[in-house]
Amino acid sequence: MEKIDLESYRANNKGMLTHAGVVSKISKNNITVSLLGDIHCEACNAKGACGVSDSDSKEIDIVSSEESFKLNESVEVVLKKELGLKAVFWAYVFPFILLLLTLIIASLFFKEWIAGLLSLFVLVPYYLMLYVLKDSFKKAFKISILKYT
Repeated sequence: MEKIDLESYRANNKGMLTHAGVVSKISKNNITVSLLGDIHCEACNAKGACGVSDSDSKEIDIVSSEESFKLNESVEVVLKKELGLKAVFWAYVFPFILLLLTLIIASLFFKEWIAGLLSLFVLVPYYLMLYVLKDSFKKAFKISILKYT
C-alpha cells in the first residue's frame, strides 16, 4: 500500500478525497472502516455519484498498512481525487455509454423492445467482468488510512 506522508497531506490535501470513519474490524490483511455520515458530503460536487452520503454508515475494507490501529479508533480514509473520478467512470459512466451504444446499434437491426432488452442484458457480462477483476481494481485504487490527531 502506498504510504502518504501525514505532514504533507495536512499541509496540502487539495488533490485528496477524505472521509472520517471508525475502525470497526481488524483482520490479518484488512482493516474495515465504518464511514460515518459526514457534513463534508453535503458540500461535495460528487455526492450524487459517490454513494457514501446516501446512508448513515458504510463500510470499506482497506489493505493493512504498516501502522497499528485499534478497534473503535477514529481515522481518516484518503483517496486521490483522480482515482475517485476513475472509480465513478468505471461504475457509472462507462456502463451508461455501453448501454446507450448497444441500444443505438441494436435498434438498427432489431425491433425497439428487443434492442432495449439487449442493451440491458449487455450490462450483465460487464458487471460480471468487474467482479472477476475486483482484485486488480483493489490494487489500482489504493486507499490510505490516517489516524486522527
